[in-house]
Amino acid sequence: MDTNMKTGAIVKAVYKTGVYIGEITELKPDRGKAVVKVLAVLKHPAQGDLHQPLQADVPLFHQRRALAYKEQANIPLSHLSPYDGEIPDYTASLHAALDTEIEVLQQQNSPWAEQAIKHLQQLKEEY
Repeated sequence: MDTNMKTGAIVKAVYKTGVYIGEITELKPDRGKAVVKVLAVLKHPAQGDLHQPLQADVPLFHQRRALAYKEQANIPLSHLSPYDGEIPDYTASLHAALDTEIEVLQQQNSPWAEQAIKHLQQLKEEY
């Protein structure tokens, strides 16, 4: 385990398909996990069926929200790395990550991208 991975450490955390900046609030080395409190969003989670990526014609096209400010998640230690940059405001980082995800999808010309953008636009209104 990285020596920086201790309670109180600020980390970059990959959780499912999103990437976050957070603070380790609890270590569970026997389970290979840490509890991380979310402080900012670096990458918004992907939309759609992760088992059938880039497919729009699926039984359920999942809408995935970003983890909330100060929400705590169990994250494998292997998905954590030290973070030493400035921690952006959560709301600003959430909107920036969402806008970036939409911009990337707009470059693709596919039914999947169109459906993902629709879900992200709805989330943008809810956030």
